[in-house]
Amino acid sequence: MGTKLKSLHYRKSDLAQPKVQLELLDAVAHDNENIPYFESKLIKNNQFPLKPNVLEILQINVGYMCNLTCEHCHVDAGPDRKEIMTVETMEQCLRVIDESETVHTVDLTGGAPEMNPHFKWFVEELSKRKVKVIVRSNLTILVSNKNFRTFPDFFKEHNIEVIASMPCYTQENVDKQRGDGVFNDSIEALKVLNKLGYGIEGSGLDLNLVFNPGGASLPPDQMSLQADYKRELKEHFDIDFNKLFTITNLPISRFLEYLINVNKYEEYMEKLANAYNPTAAEGVMCKNTLSISWDGKLFDCDFNQMLELELEKGQPKNIADLDVKTIQNRNVVISQHCYGCTAGAGSSCQGSLL
Repeated sequence: MGTKLKSLHYRKSDLAQPKVQLELLDAVAHDNENIPYFESKLIKNNQFPLKPNVLEILQINVGYMCNLTCEHCHVDAGPDRKEIMTVETMEQCLRVIDESETVHTVDLTGGAPEMNPHFKWFVEELSKRKVKVIVRSNLTILVSNKNFRTFPDFFKEHNIEVIASMPCYTQENVDKQRGDGVFNDSIEALKVLNKLGYGIEGSGLDLNLVFNPGGASLPPDQMSLQADYKRELKEHFDIDFNKLFTITNLPISRFLEYLINVNKYEEYMEKLANAYNPTAAEGVMCKNTLSISWDGKLFDCDFNQMLELELEKGQPKNIADLDVKTIQNRNVVISQHCYGCTAGAGSSCQGSLL
């Protein structure tokens, strides 16, 4: 461990603070020549500054409240989180969609987005606008609480694409990462969705699963792992789904705390930096996606949102002030965590980039 990293003194509780996380990301780059600053990697590959393309996707975090406290969660979501998007902020999101000629997809995330009391109203309004709606569900919310058991039918009614967390096809690995009983609840929820037609070929109802590595490693090949998932879930549970998305764990929030606890933080950062792929960098999600937090603040991506890295100076800070015609004239705000999206085959909320 280098001198700057050693000089940082913090308590375990401090790791939840974005400022502390950014200090740690900076320190490891300062100390280790094998972990250059991300900006220098972009410059070396003639990719700096990172510029957005056409805005196509709004990823809207409707609240940090969740029924789970998964150890890899970069949102630090849980039952005790009170941050919830209001109807007024949702209306500003709808205004932006109405004014945009290019936004075709709205990606609803959380926490558990279903726990926002205005969730159904928002989805109904989005459906009127003919945009594709994605809901990122942890699955368990759909079966573990009677208040949410009607949601799968609601998803089908509005032809919502469901992207569901499923870090493994075995109970041991899922419960270890997400909590006891999560695997069985997830299997039950998948069966409910399958019964409605989700994940069934030709139904038009998309059900996609998300894999996150359980430790300090990059995801395996997405297509190979997808074949394993399809085989195992079909053979043991008669479950079908459309695609598997492999997503790299970024070194922030709870996963950063995990890396430090197992003394693998510097090793993981070096692994990400060594696996930098300039082709993946050309397809990162911040190029066509804008992240909106529960309180309407604007960010280049969901991870920047968690680190409180707002859009660059001179750009609007809140959805209420957003002009869709000028938002593309900006540079993407970057830091060391960006290595997570550009390592290996690349990583986005829609899985690997290559």
